[in-house]
Amino acid sequence: MGLVMGTFSMQSKQVSYHKDKADDDLEMTMVCHRPEGLDQLEAQTNFSKRELQVLYRGFKNECPSGVVNEDTFKQIYSQFFPHGDASAYAHYLFNAFDTGNTGSIKFEDFVTALSILLRGSITEKLQWTFNLYDINRDGYINKEEMTDIVRAIYDMMGKYTYPALKTDAPKQHVDAFFQKMDKNRDGVVTLDEFILSCQEDENIMRSLQLFENVI
Repeated sequence: MGLVMGTFSMQSKQVSYHKDKADDDLEMTMVCHRPEGLDQLEAQTNFSKRELQVLYRGFKNECPSGVVNEDTFKQIYSQFFPHGDASAYAHYLFNAFDTGNTGSIKFEDFVTALSILLRGSITEKLQWTFNLYDINRDGYINKEEMTDIVRAIYDMMGKYTYPALKTDAPKQHVDAFFQKMDKNRDGVVTLDEFILSCQEDENIMRSLQLFENVI
């Protein structure tokens, strides 16, 4: 689940821990957007202060302004999928990170989501995944939304990952999901249905690995 860190983490691995809090606070004042203090972020996430320092330096190296817009996010994310088209999936992923619908991702947005995806509980991870699929944010997942996400994932993985991929594969994938998830057969999947289905069915959990592998 480390790919979403992208070049941020790759750059941060070269940074030494031997800087004190004053240095970090000074660095944070030199960007257009100043993130919340490390103490507050440590309390809000599952990362230690040192881990946040390393993540922040990598984030700042890629995004000196302190924020990431969608175009930059797509450029960074596409580096990891050279054999496919990652633009559509990166768009949906960007929107999931941009919880405030501001059109940009701040460092706080980045580490909060990363904390859930890497170290959150099963329920927290499934809630985050549900929000990714709930494109219009109405509290439900319909077949069209899930099909859009699944098709974007297939497009991103590329022809080399799926040499015998059929054109109707995304639809078949979604039909199988809905058959198991839509408990009351009303044509939409609620958060409760989504979590319950995933937790009780090992096949669905394995299917969700497709999503986890690209995070």
